[in-house]
Amino acid sequence: MLLAINPHNPQQRLIQQVVDRLKRGAVICYPTDTGYGIGCDFSSQKAVKRIAQLKHRPKGKPFSFMCSDLKHISKFAHVSNVAYRLLKKNLPGPYTFVLPGTKLVPKAMSTKQKTVGIRVPENPICRMLIETLGNPIINTSLPGEEDDDIASDPYDIDCLYGKLVDLVIDGGDVFPDPSSLVDLTGDFPVVLREGKGDVTPFL
Repeated sequence: MLLAINPHNPQQRLIQQVVDRLKRGAVICYPTDTGYGIGCDFSSQKAVKRIAQLKHRPKGKPFSFMCSDLKHISKFAHVSNVAYRLLKKNLPGPYTFVLPGTKLVPKAMSTKQKTVGIRVPENPICRMLIETLGNPIINTSLPGEEDDDIASDPYDIDCLYGKLVDLVIDGGDVFPDPSSLVDLTGDFPVVLREGKGDVTPFL
């Protein structure tokens, strides 16, 4: 099912429809600032398992997830003073930050070292979904995202993956470009992957 939502000014009633389905364990395909991703309510174990199977994800490889803002992050990660300042300056944005997780994080989201990967997206649809749901949303790329044209067009995504997920949100074309990955678990930031987000503030 393809559901068109205004990418600049998302309609609250449509966002609520999606959130109602997420609360019932739906797996959705949705736009982020770094391309279309597959996700679910991170507290829904069944939905998380479905995504792991869909992606042929090895056991023990955790998913990153999206929060709505810095306050939301602090529920699920321990944020040091250094990390707080960097997050405040650079979020929302196309970054994934590695942080020490709290006890509220489900096992599937946490590494053996008890770290988590967290994003706060700039995409209005994405942010509104998380805010309305009140819970983080899992974030993972589409399976076989090698073909950029397919990965950027919601109609093509629906044709390819519509039967594998419960809902595809049409939030317009979004060209896929992975987020920059920054480790904030130590005293100094470490850039693990340079992507769409400018990494200069972390060097």
